[in-house]
Amino acid sequence: MEKVNPITIKGVKELGEKKLVGFRVVCEDMEGYGQEIPKASMLLARRKDEIKHLVEPVKLIGAFKVAGTSKDDDGYWVCHEVYDFEDIPEGMVSLIVPAQKYGILHFNGHASEIYHVHTHLHQWIDENGHKRLLEKWSLEIYSKWTETEDSVDLCDPIL
Repeated sequence: MEKVNPITIKGVKELGEKKLVGFRVVCEDMEGYGQEIPKASMLLARRKDEIKHLVEPVKLIGAFKVAGTSKDDDGYWVCHEVYDFEDIPEGMVSLIVPAQKYGILHFNGHASEIYHVHTHLHQWIDENGHKRLLEKWSLEIYSKWTETEDSVDLCDPIL
C-alpha cells in the first residue's frame, strides 16, 4: 500500500481577525511545551461547553509568536475561536489575533512531529519569495487532535 504524504502545502491565504478563548501555556523550554500543551488541550476539550459564542467547536487553535515577544505575548495559547468575548471562564484567557496573510501547510500525523514540520513550511515560504514575520502571531488550526493523530493547518505569518 502506498504511503500518503502527511504534508500538503496549501499556499498563501489571508485570514481575518480571530478572537480566541482558552489557556495560555508558558514554559522554560521546548520540552516543557511538548508536555504542557497536550494537557491544556485536553483540559480545554473538557471545559469547551463553558465558552460562549464558539465559532467552530471542533476546531482547536494554537497561537504563538516566534520572536520579538513581550512578556505579555510569550507562550502558547490553546484556544477556541469565538464570535464575541463574554464571561471568559475561570482560569481562561482571551486573545485577539489581527487579520494577517499566512503561508499555510496542512499536516496529518502525530503532534510530536509538528515542530519539525514547520521547517517544510519555512522552506516553501523562502523558496516562493515571501518573508516570514516572526513578531506576528503564528497559528496552528486543528480540525482533529487525539493522542495518536492530528490534522492541522500550520499558518506562518508572511509579507
